[in-house]
Amino acid sequence: MHQALTKSIIFLSSLLSGFFWTSAVKAVCPVCVVAVGAGLGLCRWLGVDDTISGLWIGALIMALVLWTLVEFRKKNWNFKYSAAVIGFVYYALIIWPLYALKIMGHPLNTVFGIDKLLFGIIIGTFVFIFSYWLNLYLKSKNQGKVYFPYQKVVIPAVVLFVFSLIFYLIIKCY
Repeated sequence: MHQALTKSIIFLSSLLSGFFWTSAVKAVCPVCVVAVGAGLGLCRWLGVDDTISGLWIGALIMALVLWTLVEFRKKNWNFKYSAAVIGFVYYALIIWPLYALKIMGHPLNTVFGIDKLLFGIIIGTFVFIFSYWLNLYLKSKNQGKVYFPYQKVVIPAVVLFVFSLIFYLIIKCY
């Protein structure tokens, strides 16, 4: 019990400490990507279920896709189906090595007949899209201004944390 509490404290303090070393925030900012990546690394280190780790992987990939699209548009590197191509490349670059290294694909590591990690990646992708949309929606309700500093970072992190907690409780009950 003591070890689990210590790991939980390390996880939460690491997640929250990222908010103190932030700089100017972009559309999908580097801080968001680092926060999601740090959350993923900590989940794996803490021995968290693959469904929850997948949630963070999916969010990280979607953050990278959106960030890349924003940077491409700034440089006028637009091409037909750029969102689909960039999305496919990022997902392939992450998922294929996980299968190749046999981190994914074990027949006993499934939920609803889908690999736990892949299931989490799919849900995490949609959770991040939702949190990105939620931030834009809140800004539109406030004349284009954020309600609080680092809102673009806090909303995805909090939404991911809430979904992680929900998944944890579901997994613990079964």
